[in-house]
Amino acid sequence: MGNVYRAMSLACVAFLSGTAARADTTHRDVPVSELVIDADGGRLLFAAAATRVRPPASLAKMMTLLLAFEAMDAGHLHAGDFLTMTAHGARQPPSRLGLAAGARISVRAAIKVIAVISANDVAVALAERLAGNEAAFVAAMNRRAAQLGMTATRFGNATGLAPGGGTSTARDMALLARRLAARSDRYRVFSLHAIRWQGRTRPNHNRLLGKVPGVDGIKTGYTVPAGFNLAASARREGRRVIVVVLGAPTAAARDLLVANLLEAGFTSPARPRSRHP
Repeated sequence: MGNVYRAMSLACVAFLSGTAARADTTHRDVPVSELVIDADGGRLLFAAAATRVRPPASLAKMMTLLLAFEAMDAGHLHAGDFLTMTAHGARQPPSRLGLAAGARISVRAAIKVIAVISANDVAVALAERLAGNEAAFVAAMNRRAAQLGMTATRFGNATGLAPGGGTSTARDMALLARRLAARSDRYRVFSLHAIRWQGRTRPNHNRLLGKVPGVDGIKTGYTVPAGFNLAASARREGRRVIVVVLGAPTAAARDLLVANLLEAGFTSPARPRSRHP
């Protein structure tokens, strides 16, 4: 997108200065996938390595939540229902809420902890509640991905955890993020700045909330094979822009890049730009 676009939002992301900028420079040769779209019309504004297949990490939980939302729409799941943590769910590595096998959590609370702190244990419990077991839920995830036109996506589990978390692209994750952002009734959960659980406040993993104007979601992700991922959405003056970055070398570099791409998206020229690896 060029140095002019990269520089546009430095003032609004001063909180990411120093380390973030150095990390971005140091890892300049690392192929990072970037995509910017106008969410309202779906118009592509910028793409770089956007069809490169790579692990989604916890961005996979966007599909887990979409299926939960759609089950609620259909009356198969209710916010006041309770999930029971299974042994399989309780064994999931962090990030997690830390529920023991047999413990219960409401669907309402489960959705919040998945959206805000990316709790792997709760995501698996929700998947098992919806489909009976995680494997059956993953099959449903992949069917829905195909219906949405996510042609390069193959989910491997409900969490995106490696190994076996599946593969996707920035393009496909943008389609999914756009679908969720269009659900104003459900999307609001991604804008929560924190949750409180058993007396402890746990902040949203998306550090751009409250830092970059208009940002109101949506999901971070990290595994060693995936690198640092973020699908972010912002709304300003009635217009919504979605940015997806996959494979950044650090969380700080990822956040700075996403913030800059959002600024560029809101000041985008009429014709889309693209860059290929």
